[in-house]
Order: sequence, then C-alpha cells, then structure tokens
Amino acid sequence: MASTNAHRFRAGVDIGGTFTDLTLVDDQSGRLWVGKILTTPGDPSVAVQEGLAQLLRETGTPAGGLGNVIHGTTLVTNAIIERKGARTALLTTRGFRDTVEIGRESRYDQYDLFLELPQPLVPRRWRREVAERILDDGSVLEPLDVEGVEQEVAALRAEGIEAIAVCLLHSYKNPAHERQVAEIVGRVAPAMYLSISSEVVPAIREYERASTTIANVYVRPLVDAYLHRLEGRLRALGFSGRLLIMISSGAICTVDTARRIPVRLIESGPAAGALAASYYGQLTGRPNLLSFDMGGTTAKACLIDDGKPMTTPDFEVARVYRFKKGSGLPLKTTVIEMIEIGAGGGSIARIDSLGLLKVGPDSAGANPGPACYSLGGTEPTVTDADLVLGYLDPAFFLGGKMKLDREAALRAIRDRVAKPLGMDEVRAAWGIHQVVNENMASAARIHAIERGKDPRAYPLFAFGGAGPVHAYRVARILGLSTLLVPPGAGAASALGFLVAPLAFDFVRSAYFRLDQLDWETLNRLYGEMEEEGFGLLQSSGVAREDMAVSRTADMRYRGQGHEINVAVPAGRLSPDSLPRIVAAFDAEYRRLYGRVAAGIPIETLNWRVVVSGPRPTLRVDWGNAAAADPARALKGHRPVYLPEGGDYVNCPVYDRYHLAPGARFPGPAIVEERESTLVVGPHGQVSVDPHLNLVVEMKDLRREPVTASPVV
Repeated sequence: MASTNAHRFRAGVDIGGTFTDLTLVDDQSGRLWVGKILTTPGDPSVAVQEGLAQLLRETGTPAGGLGNVIHGTTLVTNAIIERKGARTALLTTRGFRDTVEIGRESRYDQYDLFLELPQPLVPRRWRREVAERILDDGSVLEPLDVEGVEQEVAALRAEGIEAIAVCLLHSYKNPAHERQVAEIVGRVAPAMYLSISSEVVPAIREYERASTTIANVYVRPLVDAYLHRLEGRLRALGFSGRLLIMISSGAICTVDTARRIPVRLIESGPAAGALAASYYGQLTGRPNLLSFDMGGTTAKACLIDDGKPMTTPDFEVARVYRFKKGSGLPLKTTVIEMIEIGAGGGSIARIDSLGLLKVGPDSAGANPGPACYSLGGTEPTVTDADLVLGYLDPAFFLGGKMKLDREAALRAIRDRVAKPLGMDEVRAAWGIHQVVNENMASAARIHAIERGKDPRAYPLFAFGGAGPVHAYRVARILGLSTLLVPPGAGAASALGFLVAPLAFDFVRSAYFRLDQLDWETLNRLYGEMEEEGFGLLQSSGVAREDMAVSRTADMRYRGQGHEINVAVPAGRLSPDSLPRIVAAFDAEYRRLYGRVAAGIPIETLNWRVVVSGPRPTLRVDWGNAAAADPARALKGHRPVYLPEGGDYVNCPVYDRYHLAPGARFPGPAIVEERESTLVVGPHGQVSVDPHLNLVVEMKDLRREPVTASPVV
C-alpha cells in the first residue's frame, strides 16, 4: 500500500488517554516526522484534526498529498469499561437467556468469599428468548417462530432499545435462523443496530460467542458516529485519500469493516506500538525484544519473538481484577498478546487506608491532567514526580509548546504524599517514581514468565511519552543488559500504523479427530474463507498476486479443555498432509509445555485463515544529525536526583537531534527530544547506532560511584 506520486505521504494517528500521537512519512524520500497533542476526551476526532493540521503545517505538506491515514483508538475499550455504549438487547434461543450470566460456571478466585463477577452488558430484562433450535450438526430440530421474533423486536423498539445482538444455539454451524432474525429486525426496526454471531464470530462456545456479539453491537453506534465525524474532519482538511483502521491483531482494515465489526478494534492502539517494536527489531537485527510502551495513562509490555509479536484468539475486557483471568468479559477476537496496567505519566499517587504509597491505576488523563500542566489538576502524578526529580525540563516539554509548573507539582506531592508520610517532597517524588517502576517491571515479568520466557534474555525496547524516562530503572529491576530507544520515541506507536498490512481474518468451527479428518469438508471451509478474504482485499484495491494466506487451527489432546494454535500447510489438504500437521502440533505443544503426550488422539475445533496484502515498506530518514561527537550535542547541565548519589547531581543534558551514529557517552545523562526524554543512570553506557537508536548497555549491578558533580 505504498503511496502513489500524487499521494506520496502517509500518516499514522494513535489516540491515547492523555496524548494523541502522529507520524507522517514521505514514501519517496523516506523522511519521517512525528507530533504529539493533548487528547480531547469529549470528541477525540478534534485532536486528530488539530494534530494532523499542525503536523502538515509544520512540515509544509499539503493535505491533498496524503494517500492513507491509518488510525487506532481506545474508543471501544473505554466504552465497554465505562459502560457508555448503546442500550442493547439480546435475542437468543429459548432457554439460553442466562448464558451470559452463568458464564463458564467457574470462580476465577475460589477462595474469595466476596467474589465479584463481571456484569453482562445486557441486563436480564432485555435478554429475550425466541423459539427455534438447530442441533450441533447443523440440522433444524425446531423452525424459527417468525411471529414471536416480530413481537419481541417490536417490544424492544418500544422500550427504546438502540442495538440488538443475535446469538442462537449452534448458529456457527448453520446461520440460517440468525439470518432470518436479521431480516425481521431490518423490517420491523430498520433504524436498529444489529449484529449476528454467525457474522461476528462463527465459532464454537456459546458464552464467548454471545459475549463477543453483544460487545460488538454495544459499541457500534458509538464507533459509527465517531468514524463519521473523523471522516468529516479529515475532509475539512482537504484529505482525499483513504482512512484505514488498525485492528487488534496488528493488521488494518477499511472503515466499513470497522463499522460492521468494531469489536476487532478493542486493542487497536496498543497493537500499533507492538508493530513499531517489531519493525525496529528487524531493522537493527534484534528480532527478540521486550516492548515497553508507557504513555500518559497506561503502560504496555509485549514480547517480540522472531520479529513478530505474539497473538491470541481470546481476550478479556473490563476485568474486575486486572491480573485475574476470568474476571472480565471474554471476547473471541484475535489480539496481540500484551499486558497492560494503569501506569502512565498521568497515574495518580495517593496514600491508601494502610498508610502505603500507591500509584495508579486511576489517571488524571488529558483533562485536568497532572498538577504541573496547570489545567486544573491538583492530584500528584508520575509526571509531577518526574518533574520534581529533574528528569523533565519544564521549559522544553513537547519541545517548549507546553510549559510545566514545578511549584504546582511540588505542592501537590507535598500536600497529598509527603506530609502524610512524614518526609520531604523529593523523597516522596522518588517514591512515586520507583513504585511505578516496580509495578511496570512486575507486570512485564509476569507477562514473560506466563509464556515460558525469561525476560532477562530480551533487550528492552522503550517508547511512549513516559517510556524512556522510566525504562532505565525498569530494565535494572528486571536485570536486563540492554535498552533501546528509537528516534521519535514519544510518538513511536504511531509508526506502527505505517508498517501494518491490510488484512482480514476468518474462523470456522468444525470438530474432528485429527486421524478422522473429513478432508473435503476441511478444504471447503478453507476455500470459503480464503475466497471471502480475496474478495475483500480486491475491493480495497489489492492485486490478487500481492495477497498472502496464513492458515492455522485450534487443536488439543482429547479430553483437554483448552486449545493451542497450530500452523496448517497451504494448498489442497489430503491424508498426505497429516504428518506435517501432527508435527506442527507436537512442536508447538513442546514449545509451550516442554513435552508431548504420545498415543493420545488430537482434536481440532476451529480452523483459521488470515488473508493479507503486502506489508508496506518504510525507509526512514530522520534528517542529518550534526556530528558523532557528543560534546557538540551537549545542551548543558541541570540538577537531577539520583539515588546512587543520595541527592541531586549536575547531570549532562544532550540534544537528541544532534547525536549522530557512532556517538558514545556514559551515564548519568539526560537525552531530550520534543516528545520524550531518556534518563540514564550511572551504570549505563549510551551509544547511537546506524539507525539513530539510542542503545544503553547496562553495567553489572554492583554499586559504582556517581561520576557527575553534586549540586552545591
């Protein structure tokens, strides 16, 4: 999807809870620019329009020269967490209205006497049953009661329902009844938003299928209205290209697809960050990375193996307890596997009922923001602590576009944290800084270990507005030896949009024992999914010869309750394909669990296909840096708090834009660019690689003297 000469520019836009990040690339020259602007929570499309207009103006780029704008948003996640979606009803098979309440009939914490279960998005009074029954082989036991459906839809319309989810028993096998219901809804209540499970997620497991379908239609009106506003604002800028949307799997889709199945956008913003880490890992010859993205509201950690982020077909949203699987609403949609916690620059520090210092997960966000923003915020945040510690320059935040008030930060920390703890503001600020570091390091360690990985084997790739500020300490806690920070790190997640392919994924459920496969049925299922994908890509302007197909299947040993995702060979499948499929299952099972079980039959449940277009090429040129001599990039010194020295020290501050490949200097050091700041402690050695990445090599953990001069 490279731009034509008339549309030689592409832009990526990532809306976060505090800031909206933007990236602009000239596909002819490779020149890349980044921008950052405060998010507008009331209408996020306002920040997109203003930020893009500002970036185009600063770079002298005409809006008509933009071929594609690729966008990611947290709108879907926030709407579900905050319960701000449409007034939604569920139509389901008679006897199954409580499926979404019963769930899996398991307790995610069996010892918690006050266990709180996730509440369904549809209250019981709006979960209506219809007479019909399809068996698990797809045959019809009881025809659909058309008159009964008409009466229920009319009643729901009279009650002010805005959206209807339809999830009938075994519709993944035979969608005929769901399609009949869709026709009735379109006739009786044509203004109603509608999602049927056989289109949203035609896969086995009733609870997960219903939960996903409900979530999809719950956010459809919101996403539809937002994308309509966004398209209007882009047109007002003079944009005549294509708006594309990042989905949770790391691919991009058309606006029409996003409007129809918005649940796939659940992790669209964080997915772009993982793709950016993957891009830089391949660029620098480091295919294995631990991606660390810390923005204003959240921090995300993701493992990149062999140049690709891990993905999973299952996700939970709106968890009652963030780290307890089963405490959220399950969604059957492919997402990039990562861990996300409420730890960002805007995370609020407070003293809990036990007198302990806590940071997050609640955030000051963009409005009112940290106390130092002078936008009305009074709560002490991580950004306030970083400012007090000297890690941020109050006159150079966002390149000087936004001034920070150090006195306001001191006041907030003194009143809300230091006084209750009986300590001075500096020690309280260091406590805030280190608590959030420990929280993020703990989350990253959990994420890696749960996947059988040792985090110490991975370099840390840090980005996001607050990521480079905290990455050195996080890496030290994890025991990592190398830290990488890309140029434009503060908005690097937006770069991920520019390297994502246009793609569509599909799933069909068909249970088989692997040694009893119906090869004709299997080939038909794969053929149907691939042809649907080819058609969608062709309608989006991708040539057939440029399309790629990836096949997988969800398999397990007989008697197990969970599956693993296994690669399936391309082409027409036959009994001759069986040894390769079994070998792929054994290899993946051994990788995950360290062993295989001989003699136990293998079962298959779901068959998956991803049809994708070509991955866009990105040749980045950040402009010419001044020199490899770091002395020429030295901006000066400022007081920075370092616990190794026990106080503030005069720390050298370097201009990121004047550091060329080959530059080397020791820590402690501060490296500033407009959108982020890298803080390096005394045990780090900084160098600049050929791609302008800052590479921090860590010395061992033994205490060493601080080389910078103490502040007198």
